[in-house]
Formats: sequence, structure tokens, C-alpha cells
Amino acid sequence: MFVYGFAAVILVGTAVLMLPISSASGQWTPAEDALFTATSAVCVTGLVVVDTGTYWSGFGQAVILVLFQVGGVGFMTSSTALLMLTGKRATLRERLLLREALGTIELGSVLRLARKVIAFTFIVEGLGAVVLTLRFLREVEAPLAIWWGVFHAVSGFNNAGFDLFGQYRSLAGYSRDPAVLLPIAALFIIGGLSYTVVEDVIRHRRFVEWSLDTKIVVVMTACLTVIGTLVLLFTERANPRSFGEMEAGTRLLNAFFHTVSRTAGFSAIDMGGMTEDGLFVVMGLMFIGGSAASTAGGIKVQTFSLLFFAILAAVRGLDEVEAFRRRVPLPQVLRALSIALLSVAGVFAVSLALNVSEQFVFHRVLFEVVSALATVGYSTGITPETTPTGRAILILAMFIGRLGPLTLVLALAGRARRSTHRWTEEVIKIG
Repeated sequence: MFVYGFAAVILVGTAVLMLPISSASGQWTPAEDALFTATSAVCVTGLVVVDTGTYWSGFGQAVILVLFQVGGVGFMTSSTALLMLTGKRATLRERLLLREALGTIELGSVLRLARKVIAFTFIVEGLGAVVLTLRFLREVEAPLAIWWGVFHAVSGFNNAGFDLFGQYRSLAGYSRDPAVLLPIAALFIIGGLSYTVVEDVIRHRRFVEWSLDTKIVVVMTACLTVIGTLVLLFTERANPRSFGEMEAGTRLLNAFFHTVSRTAGFSAIDMGGMTEDGLFVVMGLMFIGGSAASTAGGIKVQTFSLLFFAILAAVRGLDEVEAFRRRVPLPQVLRALSIALLSVAGVFAVSLALNVSEQFVFHRVLFEVVSALATVGYSTGITPETTPTGRAILILAMFIGRLGPLTLVLALAGRARRSTHRWTEEVIKIG
């Protein structure tokens, strides 16, 4: 259902983007360019082969906005909204699938939760659009400022990474402007936390009352943000092509922005100008991604955290995984391990395929692959220069990266069963 649903939205988006009305020149768009853009939008990645701000018409940009709105909020949540608008009742199967997509437990509260998610999405995007519009009014006319405000608010909340500023420069023109960087950063931080986490934090003000899932997401996100910001400040401290020559406050702002943008792909500097050390750090952050049931990609913060706590348990000699004075079921740890290792294997396989088909420096190929699989959208600038084969590889990577972890979790959960017997235990050599 998830795979076919996303594929159908991508194909419809591709067909519409190919039309002359979608391009600024009024010409037909090649199928491979339209397919790449539609896939990137629905998978909320942000990698592009044509410049969004100059190649597409207003209609084409609106189509792209709709695609990453649907892809970000989630196919099942969006379809539920359509069912409610048409007055139809969701079937039991649709409720079950929606429950898995939203990460909730109670079946009876699924539709109510879906309504809250949709309302929360529009409220946050609306507030972001107002703030950004007020800023853009200082440099462009009101109609364009409103359009820029709405487009970048929706793109930011959905961690899509698409921009309208032209020349593949993302937010490079605003690298010293906190009035643009901070609101957009707030949007993709909120979108990357997920509604359930935000609701839990607002409803229960005390840390001890939060659910284990919320504690893990908030604490690990904060740790990744602080560590990533400090490490980027160090690796780029003397790099004039990134933010090495900026004043201290602006340098801190950019290090923070590019750390939290690990899920969104917005950049205020030329990512291709970063040091290899800095790119390596960003790759690690992208690979982890944001929270489960959010608009962000990656293997998810919870997956990474479970592996971290499993390592702590092994070091401490415990036979069970513990986190914040709670015991984590072993099947969840095994699923987290499966997702992480399969994702590593995916990075290896796709990087090898792209490196064979293209003639770029390997660390840039690896960076682009991690960005595609983690559905981030950061780019060192090589994506528009890839061959048709390379673009096909990246399209597949974005599709797998968006749906792979979710469908894998659903598959593993669906196959879960209690063993009726146990085999004889035997120890193997490790290390």
C-alpha cells in the first residue's frame, strides 16, 4: 500500500511536470528530469537536476509544493484527510495502516490523531509562512514575498529542501541573516521531531512524565545538535569557502543551521566547498536523520539510540537493554540493528554503483548517496551533472530511502511471533 501509493503519486507528478505549463520556458520537460524532480519532491529529498526557482513556472513550483506536502505528511495521512473531506469512512485496513504510519498504539484514536497531525501541520506551516513573508517583503513585492514565504515554510516543515532563489544556491544569499535561517531551522526541527513528540512535550511539562520515545528523541536530538555544531565549528574554522572567515556569531549560526539541517538539506554555504572532514561529519548526521513518524529521513534517531543503549548494556555487562530506567524489548533492538545494517549495506551498494557510472571524486559520490538514501537533499553540486544512469540510481536511492525503513519495520513487525520451542544454546567466538 505504501510503496504503490508513493509510486502512483510520483508518476502523476512526473506526468504533470512534463507538461509545457509546468516549465518557465513553456516547453515540454524531458521525462527523466520530471521523474527525478517528482521523486525528490514526494520523497522530500531536495536533490534537483534543474533549478527549481528558474526552470519551473509558478504552476510547476506549485505542483512541486503539493508533492512534497503529500510526501512529508505521509501518503496514508493525506489519503485519510481526503476520505474525511469526501465524507467517506476509513476502512479497518486503512486504520491499521495509518496506525503504523503514525506510530500510535490505540486503533480507536488513529483517525483523531490523523486530524491532529494535519491541523498541526497547517498551523505550523502557516505561522512559518507569515514570519518568512514579513522578512521577504523587505526585498521583493508582496505577491512574490507571500509565495516565497508559503513555499519555503512548507518545504522547511516537510524537510524537503526545495528553494526558489535560483542558481542552485539554496539559502546562500542569507548566510548572515538570522531572520531567514532561524525560522526555517525552527520549521524543520519541529517537522523532524514528529507531532507525537511535540504533543507529549507540550502536554507533560516535566521530563519524568514524558514517554520513553519522547525522552530518547529530545535528548538525542539535542546531543547531536550540540556535538555537530561544535565539530563543524572546528573542522571549518579556517575554511574560507564555508564559514571560516565569518564573524564569531555568524559562524556559530551557520554551524548550528547546517547541523540541524541534516534532515532538510537547506544550505547557506556551498557544500562543495566544505572540507572533507566537515562533509564526513554531515554524512554521519544525515545517516541518523530525524524522529520516526516525522517528515525527516535517515535511519531515525530512535534506531540509532537503541543501538547506542545496546552498546552501553554490553559494556556494563547487562543482558537487557535499558534506557532512562526503562527496559527495551529485545525484538525492537533486533529491528533497529536490522535497519542500521541494511542501511549501511545500501550506502555501500549504491555508492559503488554511482561511482562506477560517474566520474567524480569518491567522497562527493558517497556524500550524494547518503543524502539521497537519507532523503536530505544536501549536495556538493554533482547531481545536475550526473548521467542518465546516475540519475536513475539516485532516483532509486531516494525511493528506497524514503520507504525502505518504514516498510522494513512493518514487515518485521508483521512477521513477529512467539517461538514455541528453544534450541540448545551454544557460544561463538567474538572479537
